[in-house]
Amino acid sequence: MTDGVSSQAVLSYGIVPVVVLQELDTAVPVAAALAEGGLPVAEVTFRTAVAADAIARIAAETDVLVGAGTVVRPEQVDEAVAAGARFIVTPGLSARVIERCRELDVLVIPGVATATEVIAALDLGLDLLKLFPAEAAGGVALLRALRGPFPDVRFVPTGGIGPANAAAYLALASVPAVGGSWMVAPELIAARDFAAVTRLTREALVLAAEVAQ
Repeated sequence: MTDGVSSQAVLSYGIVPVVVLQELDTAVPVAAALAEGGLPVAEVTFRTAVAADAIARIAAETDVLVGAGTVVRPEQVDEAVAAGARFIVTPGLSARVIERCRELDVLVIPGVATATEVIAALDLGLDLLKLFPAEAAGGVALLRALRGPFPDVRFVPTGGIGPANAAAYLALASVPAVGGSWMVAPELIAARDFAAVTRLTREALVLAAEVAQ
């Protein structure tokens, strides 16, 4: 069981870093670099063999609020939560994954890309959703169009978002935060350039703060 972390805790910085870790020994340094940059939140994708162990290390050795992304099966929910994940993010809408998250009292942000999927999520009682892949699905224009029929739904756009377009998303009333990997780009992690991670994180937070003013 989890302590039922709130969506506000995950989204309050306006940016959710999406981290792909290939090597276990980079997990804690990346998390520490994010925290030093002022962003103690990380979504570690379940795309790699070290993901669960990386989440466990971050949860045990840092104060970063760590979640699991790219979760597509209920058993992955179990594995992620057992490792210490405090929230779950999915690329698509799975009733089975959502049900398992509820059973474990863990926040879930499921992915959608169409109005039909938004309605399906509402039918499941969810109104905080991930728009994925955001840019490919229609980006800011799609979110503006969805605002009319779904005024109470909040979206966390992810996919194709970086410093050049993040502000346009964050300026939308329906977007409390964006998901992005530009501050934790795979090449930075591979080069162990954690100072760059911290610098880019600070710059991202400045961008988010400027939009919020």
